[in-house]
This record gives sequence, structure tokens and C-alpha cells, in this order.
Amino acid sequence: VQLQASGGGLVQAGGSLRLSCRASGRTFTTNAVGWYRQAPGKQRELVAESSNVGTLPYVNSGNVNSGKGRFTMSRDSAKNTVYLQMNSLKPEETGVYYCYAWGQWGQGTQVTVSS
Repeated sequence: VQLQASGGGLVQAGGSLRLSCRASGRTFTTNAVGWYRQAPGKQRELVAESSNVGTLPYVNSGNVNSGKGRFTMSRDSAKNTVYLQMNSLKPEETGVYYCYAWGQWGQGTQVTVSS
């Protein structure tokens, strides 16, 4: 299985981005998927997660430390892709974002939030 994350970029504080995690070799059905962020010099941390992508869309309601009320996960089964919609981004949310599923990491996509 391979996971390909994309959609990162440079955005001003308060802006939005939608990250994509496309899977090849396996199909997103009822498995768990997580999005993680790694800021420079820091450990990778969980940003949003779904224990069952079959139940998406899902609004991050505080199960993780980041993105409460601002991050939403969704899925496009036709594209075999899971998304992370991030709104009202903050500069401290700059980092490389990774998706994680079936014990595999995607290659990461850079998100830079300018103040």
C-alpha cells in the first residue's frame, strides 16, 4: 500500500487548506486514518483522526489536541482519497503533514502558515 499526501502550501493566518491522502494498493473502507503534523525540531503529533473512514465526514470535535472545531475529515470513495479540511489556520500549525493508515505513512506535504 502507498499513501500520497498533497495539498499543502503557503497560506496566511486565518486561511484554509485542504489536504488529500490518496491510497493505492488498498481501499479506504472502514479502517482508521490519522493526520499528523511534524513541526521543525518537534515530534510528530496527531492532528485529526477517524477510527472508521466509512463514517466520514467527521468534524474534529476535540478528540485530539489540535484543530478543535476547525478541522474536518472527509472521504471520496470514488477517488480512494481521504481529506483534511483545515480552516482558520494558525502560524503554529506550520509543519509537514502526514497521513497514516494500515501501518503506513504517506510522504508528507508541507504546510506553511504566515503571520
